[in-house]
Amino acid sequence: MHTSNAVKNQQAEWEQKGLTIFYLPTYSPQLNIIEILWRFIKYEWLNIDAYESWESLVKAVEDVLREVGGKYKINFA
Repeated sequence: MHTSNAVKNQQAEWEQKGLTIFYLPTYSPQLNIIEILWRFIKYEWLNIDAYESWESLVKAVEDVLREVGGKYKINFA
């Protein structure tokens, strides 16, 4: 989010038009879809043997990414 004076100076006018600006925390991984996906890959979908070597880790991550939406699904409900 831009916090420059130019943005701050426009805030009152924007609010009069029904636009409300709110600021997100500097680091908010729960709002970033790639962070959510990586958390599932890292903690739920990768087997421990994926970490045996760089090559096996790359292969395991690629295998998981190919199957996201099929074998691997994230349920936000």
